This record gives sequence, structure tokens and C-alpha cells, in this order.
Amino acid sequence: MGLVVLTWGMSWVVMKAMTAYIGPVDLIAARYAVAFVFLWLVLRLKGGHLRPTPWKLSLGVAVFQTTGFQLLSQFSLQAGGAGKMVALAYTMPIWILLLSWPMLGQRPQMRHVMGMVPATLGLMLLIAPWEGMGGLPGSVLATLSGVSWALGAVFSKQLFERHRVELLNATVWQCLLGIVIVLPLSFLIPQRSVVTEWQMFSGVLYLGVIATGVGWLLWMAVVSRVSATVAGMSSLGVPALTVLLAWLLLDELPTLLELMGTGLILLGLFVVNWPSRSRRSKRT
Repeated sequence: MGLVVLTWGMSWVVMKAMTAYIGPVDLIAARYAVAFVFLWLVLRLKGGHLRPTPWKLSLGVAVFQTTGFQLLSQFSLQAGGAGKMVALAYTMPIWILLLSWPMLGQRPQMRHVMGMVPATLGLMLLIAPWEGMGGLPGSVLATLSGVSWALGAVFSKQLFERHRVELLNATVWQCLLGIVIVLPLSFLIPQRSVVTEWQMFSGVLYLGVIATGVGWLLWMAVVSRVSATVAGMSSLGVPALTVLLAWLLLDELPTLLELMGTGLILLGLFVVNWPSRSRRSKRT
């Protein structure tokens, strides 16, 4: 999960910078194409073959997590700063907490609730709704991207719980389905012209190989191993890191409230991921 946070924290900064070089749908199609080729080559080098995964749940993950989350969040970056939009997108753990009980039968534990309180408060300090939402359309899109991701994460958990699915094979299929869904949209939705400079190519390469290929593979590995609630809460490290990276690389200077919010999020993550008594006894 630490590697996911590092990978995706940087990806939001890159995604924001890429808005000057390529349209949002074209960018998503390009990054999934690069990710598919990269992961398929890894699969082949390991001696594996691309085998179909259960189509209903795979399609649910592809629609809500692989493409829905990416499309909504990329469009939100057209209207707001990276720090603000990523904070809104990462309301995802709140939606997971609400969805996991009815859809997965995962009742929240006391430590989940105790960790959610400071983390949610920290997220609100990052969003700072009393200062305006950085453009209402962008804020709504970013929030909907969090809802979409939460649904996709729940479907991912169902996929791993109900079926014997090989992790790398499932991730390759998600990239392929992402291309199938997004590519037609790139021809239908008006976008800016592609600026064919080295920054565009390097950005697509990073987002395709690292953020999408490696990042989604690591995320699916996390979801397959822990509860959806813990996975969602742990991902809150991404907006905390993005605030710092946006400060260093995009000159989006964080306020005192944003720094306090980052600290509260980290406190919530510490509480949620602290081993429970039962997990400590099992480990012993």
C-alpha cells in the first residue's frame, strides 16, 4: 500500500501537468494502451496466458474503477487544482465504508470508525468547503469519481472473494477493457489537440507504465488481501502526499489548514492499520 501511495501521489501531479498537452480522454486511452502492452509483456515473460475473467464482475470493475474513476477525475482536473481535486476524489473511503456492509457483509470495526473520524476531518480541512469548492463542476466530478472508485473497489473485492482469479491476468484484462471503453469516447468527446512534445510522451509513459500498470497491479493486490474498508482508508495517504508534491512541483502552496489536514489523515491511517488484538495473536 505504501508503494501505491507513492505511485499515485505523483500521478495526480503528472495528470494535472498533462492537461496542457493532451485531452483528458485521449490521455486515459493512451495510458491504458501503454499499460496493457507493458503488463501483457510481463505476463508473457512469466510464461502466462491471457485467460478470460468472470465477465460480469470484471465489467463492473472496468466501468466504475478502471474507466469511470479515471474519466471523472481527469475532467475534474480541467477545472481545479490538483490538491483540491484529489482530496475530493479521495472521499472514496467514506463511500466504501457505506457500501462494504450491504454489498460485502463487512461490518465496520471500532478501529475503522475511530480511524475514519480524524481522517474525515483531515479530508475536510484539505477540501475547505467554506472557502469555495474550486469550481462547482470540477468539485462535483471529483466527488463522483470517488463514488465510482468505491463501487469498483467493492466489485474487485467480490471478484477475488468469489472466484479464483490470477492477479496479473485480471489487471491485464482491466487495462484491455479500459481501452475498449475509452477509445470510442476519444473520438466522440471534443478535446484539445495533442501537443507532440517530449513532456507529453514522457507523461504518458509514466502514467501508463508506473501509475496504471504497476499502480493498478499493486492496488488489486491490496484489495485481494485486506478488507475493502482498510484498503480504502489506506489510500488516503495519496491526497496527503499529493498536497506536498503539488506544493513542491506545481507551486500550489499548502495552507496551515491543509498541513493540519494531512496530519489528521496520517493519524487516521495509523489507527486503521494498527494491528488488532486478534491479528497480533495470529501473527505471534
